[in-house]
Amino acid sequence: MTLTALCLGACAIHSGGASRLERRGYDRETGQYPEATRAQEAGYSEEGMVSYYADKFHGRRTASGQRFDKNGMTAAHRTLPFGTRLEVTNLATGKSVTVVVNDRGPYAKDRILDLSPAAARKLGLLGKGTIRASIVVQ
Repeated sequence: MTLTALCLGACAIHSGGASRLERRGYDRETGQYPEATRAQEAGYSEEGMVSYYADKFHGRRTASGQRFDKNGMTAAHRTLPFGTRLEVTNLATGKSVTVVVNDRGPYAKDRILDLSPAAARKLGLLGKGTIRASIVVQ
C-alpha cells in the first residue's frame, strides 16, 4: 500500500514538475505568456540574445498547432502574434533572415527569440548557442 502511494506520488511530481517550472506563467492551452499577445506595427524592433531549437523538437506541435519543421524558417516569440514575419539580423556579422512566428518562447528569460535550426544556420548561429541580434517586424 505504501509503495503504491509512493509510486503514484512520484509519477504525479514527474509528469508536471520541471516543464511547468521552466515555463513560468506559460499557458499551454492558449499558447500565451502572462503578457498577452500584442500585434506590432511594421518596423517595430527589439535587440537581444537569440538562440535556436534543438533538432529533437522536429515534428512536435508548436503553440500555434503547426508541426515544428527544423528546415523551415520559423521562430518562437513570447508576445508577437502567430504569422508575424520578422527580419532577424546577426549584429556581429550583418547576416539576415526572414522568419515567421509560429511558437511561443524562448523560455530562457535573457533571450528574445528562438529560431529553427535552418534559420540559425543562415545566421551563423549553429555551434555558438546564442548571438546578439535585432528583430524587425516586416
